[in-house]
Amino acid sequence: MPATGERRRARERALGLLYEMEIKGVTADEVIVALPIPPEPYAETLARGASEHQVEIDRFVARHLTAWAIDRLPAIDRQLLRLATYELLDQPEVPVAVVIDEAVELAKQYSTEDSGRYVNGVLSAVAAEARPVATAPS
Repeated sequence: MPATGERRRARERALGLLYEMEIKGVTADEVIVALPIPPEPYAETLARGASEHQVEIDRFVARHLTAWAIDRLPAIDRQLLRLATYELLDQPEVPVAVVIDEAVELAKQYSTEDSGRYVNGVLSAVAAEARPVATAPS
């Protein structure tokens, strides 16, 4: 398992790849193949996974949005929710708190302070459904 700093950079890179896919309207393969240097393996796993499972992820996230449709969210927030939801669903070895904390920090860094709170709320609800045992109070 990569070190924490490596995972942080991989998440940040995956977010950039997902954002680029959306803006350009291309697939993960098209973005990744065009890169001069391949992304870290974990970044590629996250970007490809979130992209390949986008329809399922969007339905999952949509159940937990309040007052917004997923296509009306800012692009960074939308891709960040997709990325973190994929990680919650398909990377069970990563603790829920780590996924949510990293997503909130990325939202604050690349979006707005309000985005951090919104992402936290949505992902907390997503995590409660995706991993009910991990998020249940002790």
